[in-house]
Amino acid sequence: MSKFKLVVNGENLEVDARPEMPLLWVLRDKLKLSGTKFGCGIAQCGACTVHIDGAAVRSCVFPISAVSGPVTTIEGLARGNELHPLQTAWIEHDVPQCGYCQAGQIMSAAALLSTNNQPSDADIDVAMAGNYCRCGTYIRIRAAIHTAASFYNAADSVKNSAAKGAAE
Repeated sequence: MSKFKLVVNGENLEVDARPEMPLLWVLRDKLKLSGTKFGCGIAQCGACTVHIDGAAVRSCVFPISAVSGPVTTIEGLARGNELHPLQTAWIEHDVPQCGYCQAGQIMSAAALLSTNNQPSDADIDVAMAGNYCRCGTYIRIRAAIHTAASFYNAADSVKNSAAKGAAE
């Protein structure tokens, strides 16, 4: 066992684990953050997706010893009591059926929107490739991502207007 210092959802933590232990099991078993799901165990289904330093990562195959930046899980995506725009859009579009894949889907979509707030359908398809939904809600997932992107675009518009007003 080794001690690992992590920043998870903005909180500084220390955990005892074997260096090869996948981040997924550290999150679920050691830190009791159960929103990140185990799906396939071979980084193919996307249910275990979290962010490390803002990038979407499959935590089921990512060893704790390789974590080198802050980790964000589905539990840390919202800000306080305010849902993340993707979570709101997911509800608005009735995306979840069984719900099992949704945390991974949302985390992959959030990574996309953090770098591209005007994604095309093709951009969404590429970013979401490998996130599988047994219930087949892909059309609603895409619609929800577009809705959340419109929130980002509106927020950018407000920031740009405020900056322009301050400069005048």
